[in-house]
Amino acid sequence: MQNRQEKISQVIVTAIQMRDIEDRIFAAGMPVVALMEKVAGLIARRIQEIPPTHLTKTCFASNTLLKRKLPQVEGSRVGILVGPGHNGGDALVVARELHFRGYEVWIYSPFSKFKELTSQHLQYAQSLGIPIYQTIEQLPDSDLLIDGLFGFGLERNLTDPIASAINQLNELSVPIYSIDLPSGLHTDTGEVLGIAIRATYTFCLGLWKLAFFQDQALEYIGKAELIDFDIPLADVEAVLKDATPIKRITPATALATLPLPRPAVTHKYKEGHLLLICGSRRYAGGAILTGLGARASGVGMLSIAVPESLKSLLVSHLPEALIVGCPETETGAIAQLQLPEKTDLSSFNAIGCGPGLTRDATPIVQEVIESDRPLILDADGLNILAQMGAIATLKKRQAITVLTPHTGEFERLFSDIPDAKHDKVKGVQKAAVQSGAVVLLKGARTAIANPQGVVWIIPESTPALARGGSGDVLTGLLGGLLAQAATKQISVEDIVATAAWWHSQAGILAAQERTELGVDAFTLTQYLMKVLAMFSKYII
Repeated sequence: MQNRQEKISQVIVTAIQMRDIEDRIFAAGMPVVALMEKVAGLIARRIQEIPPTHLTKTCFASNTLLKRKLPQVEGSRVGILVGPGHNGGDALVVARELHFRGYEVWIYSPFSKFKELTSQHLQYAQSLGIPIYQTIEQLPDSDLLIDGLFGFGLERNLTDPIASAINQLNELSVPIYSIDLPSGLHTDTGEVLGIAIRATYTFCLGLWKLAFFQDQALEYIGKAELIDFDIPLADVEAVLKDATPIKRITPATALATLPLPRPAVTHKYKEGHLLLICGSRRYAGGAILTGLGARASGVGMLSIAVPESLKSLLVSHLPEALIVGCPETETGAIAQLQLPEKTDLSSFNAIGCGPGLTRDATPIVQEVIESDRPLILDADGLNILAQMGAIATLKKRQAITVLTPHTGEFERLFSDIPDAKHDKVKGVQKAAVQSGAVVLLKGARTAIANPQGVVWIIPESTPALARGGSGDVLTGLLGGLLAQAATKQISVEDIVATAAWWHSQAGILAAQERTELGVDAFTLTQYLMKVLAMFSKYII
């Protein structure tokens, strides 16, 4: 059974849901002032614990190159940015606690009206002799800024003078820690409401908010950390019981299916048989990389259909796979599937189709779509599907379909779903519901949705994966896991989420050991097994 902390770490909420959960807590008797003290105390402690060397690295990644590090000693200068609501109140309690611990604290408070509790904390800070400034021009130097201007739930665009002040704060070579959410971001979509704080580090309070998983918000959030202030799980479940779940994939949840179980007595065909249809004379690498991704999955048997001219090349890279050479077009694409004798598409547990095919292989994609096998479409498989009319075509399929588009492919497939441009989560949800497919939308935060609208989000990745061939590796890895799952009655959605998490973790590990300038796809395949070794403590 999952413990409370693990369950809480998976939950993602909207602004309305978070407000309802807090209302239940306060209605049950928790004083607002007590909760504010607890939350701010946890934040103050974390501020003192985060090593200054990490700040320098994080700020560089967030496009803010520091001129100095924050020394974690008495006398450090900390500026507190205070808004009119309870987010400002949290910041003021942090200011008080750091003041008592010997930090040189000042407060920037450009507002004239405050919530009552925030006003009281401001009054007390003033009585302690903490300087309070109302204009940006007055602010002294600092080693760190704490952003408590606006918390979750902001919906209106920020305007001057606060917009101009935020712009000037962003230009300072100083790390900024945001409380709950960088001020100026929409809690659900991650949209910048006119202007937003570019945080180095963001402390998300209580439960993860949707903005943390929207690609457009990431450059403002910096490194994110959940501050768990012990929200009762019963309150969370009560508010979310009728909502379509949006889940954050954690190592424990992803690895709950790994390694895929194998009985003591088995053979290769009982451990899944995957058919990959990929490659062309022009894009031979797509077939190789997809095959290497499938190899890492542990699939029992792997068959790869490629143009005849690529057969010897594929054999040299994947000697354990059955390489099927097919007749090819004048342009070097697969012209016709020519499977071994007594074999047809129904002989396989899953099919992966698309990487490196080119659009000259349109008849091949049409053929596999008409099959009754679980099917993964990627790359040119998706482009051909878009030409066919994605939603109408997929509704006719009786078997499972998994689509793995990047943003451009998604827009071609689902041109009538505009939400993906500013709300990735809602967009992928609509696409899955309308098409009946499991849709995996790639990005800095990959989102996955099933036909019931349930969403899974991969919470971290690395820009090092932004290199050609990374998606081919994912298609092969996913195909291999899906073929095995078909013989073990494991849900498709869990397999897709696990594959995407595994793939992203391999990229992160490779980037840490090599360089974030980019991890080539071949190297990525070598790190897939290292991920399982690194996370073996989670495997039960």
